[in-house]
Amino acid sequence: MDSMAGIRLRDALERHQISLCLAALAAGFLAGAALPGASALQALINPAIALLLYATFLAVPFTRIRAGLLDLRFLGLLLLLNFVLVPALVFVLSRFVAHDAALLTGVLLVLLAPCVDYVIVFSALGGADHGKLLAATPLLMIAQLLLLPPFLWLFTSGSVAGLIEPGPFLEALVFLILLPLAAAAATQLLAGRRPAFRALAAGNASMVPLMLVVLFTVAASQARRVLEEGLSLAWLVPLYAVFLAVMVLAGAFTGRAGGLDYGSARALAFSGATRNSLVVLPLALALPDAGGTAAAAVVTQTFVELAGMALCIRFIPQLLPRPAGRAAGESNRRNRR
Repeated sequence: MDSMAGIRLRDALERHQISLCLAALAAGFLAGAALPGASALQALINPAIALLLYATFLAVPFTRIRAGLLDLRFLGLLLLLNFVLVPALVFVLSRFVAHDAALLTGVLLVLLAPCVDYVIVFSALGGADHGKLLAATPLLMIAQLLLLPPFLWLFTSGSVAGLIEPGPFLEALVFLILLPLAAAAATQLLAGRRPAFRALAAGNASMVPLMLVVLFTVAASQARRVLEEGLSLAWLVPLYAVFLAVMVLAGAFTGRAGGLDYGSARALAFSGATRNSLVVLPLALALPDAGGTAAAAVVTQTFVELAGMALCIRFIPQLLPRPAGRAAGESNRRNRR
């Protein structure tokens, strides 16, 4: 009975995940705007994301991670999308804020860095092959660590590239990816030997609740920073929205043109659209002169992206549907529930 109740709860959370995500985002922003001490919640963002990724990794059989590392076509298209097509689009969009050095720096920092953390969760909720994205995360981290400084140098005439430190990227790789991944692998290994670990490994109903915690925490901790900048950030919203929409379509087209299956193509679309805002935020905060404005530009992208991802969870599966036979089978299973 408890098992059936857990399954029903998980199904209910997944059915209403979009409205729940938007509600958590709105509630967090309102709480952050009303409560002066809400910015202290920033210290909880990384632990919350680490727990969320641990719960996500538990649901990924590690044989799929090995298969993802061997899928050279997917990895090649992923690098093409994030480090050729994205920079070309970012250069065009960033010209709209080129007159403001602080805004330009924030926009470039956040849009040039592909996401490696909650994209795995959103892609899982959107029916993508998140195991392949998981396998590619170290590659994406290393590539952006190497390529972000030269891109910044090219797009800003060398004014901020030397200020970028590798520390936040390396910390994110270790604490947000490698440690949760190792913990999930150990849990799956022990699940075959100990009943307690078997129950833990099988329980993935915590994914959506943990996502709601992350969204609330990010919104509450950063709301005042965004409000302080006021109207100067307002016209970044359509810029970020255009980026997200274009990259979803570009990812879908690249996946189809490259002959990927629907799950891999969906993963490509999610990766192209999501950015590494939580990792580059410390970089923006550390800038000596206009770090506040640059950081606010990064946080604004986070709000736009989180709201957009709630829509992408529903839109990307429609853009890249499952084959008819599988879709009918899933529909029948949902009806039986």
